[in-house]
Amino acid sequence: MVTTPMLLPDSRTDQDGSAVIRVLSYNVRSLRDDTEALARVIRACAPDLVCVQEAPRFFRWRKAAARLAAMTDLVILSGGATAAGPLLLCSLRATVERTEDVLLPLTPGLHRRGLATAVVRIAGARLGVVSCHLSLQREERHAQAELLLAQLDAMDVPHAVAAGDLNDVPEGRAFRRLAGRLQDCRSVRPWGGEYTFPPHAPGKRIDAVLATDGIEVLGCGVPAGLPGVTEADLRAATDHLPVLAALRVPAGG
Repeated sequence: MVTTPMLLPDSRTDQDGSAVIRVLSYNVRSLRDDTEALARVIRACAPDLVCVQEAPRFFRWRKAAARLAAMTDLVILSGGATAAGPLLLCSLRATVERTEDVLLPLTPGLHRRGLATAVVRIAGARLGVVSCHLSLQREERHAQAELLLAQLDAMDVPHAVAAGDLNDVPEGRAFRRLAGRLQDCRSVRPWGGEYTFPPHAPGKRIDAVLATDGIEVLGCGVPAGLPGVTEADLRAATDHLPVLAALRVPAGG
């Protein structure tokens, strides 16, 4: 389902010092698909912050991350192999206060997971941001959701955004736990497409942008139909569809 009741607001700074920002969440499947299509989608979304999942983690991973940033007119904030896959990119609008890569507990036999985190200032607003990619295994996924919430608390910021591939649907236990503490931005203000996986015939919403209560959600969804974003590029770029949110973050902090 595609819901486009309004244009998605562009990034701006309001007179009271609050910042309207665009946050993009995107699982890029280790850049194994059409990176030119991927870059076109990201550029068309004009994000201030990009929460990447499945960034390259092995041979020359830093070079691959730097190439993605250059192709999208962004810079690297944190993450990559040092966070087990999550990566944060930002526009030059963001001023970086601090970053931290967090490795989550390893369950034997399962893939290592982590969080890429940063605290940034955009205009007059101070914001924490976390990129996450939760487990395929139900119990581990729920435990990681709890650790994600604990990480947000530990960042000690007035406002925060967490975004990523949750590997869970809104009715699932981990997704419900996160949405119980944070705003599920798509549910608050639907915009664009709903489902994120798989890209050729999307039927599940397993990727999300979540925000703390003080942030105003202006719109959130898959940027299908956004100028510059084509269906062909969305299908060719990777094996997930992206989620784009426009948020108003109050000044201060």
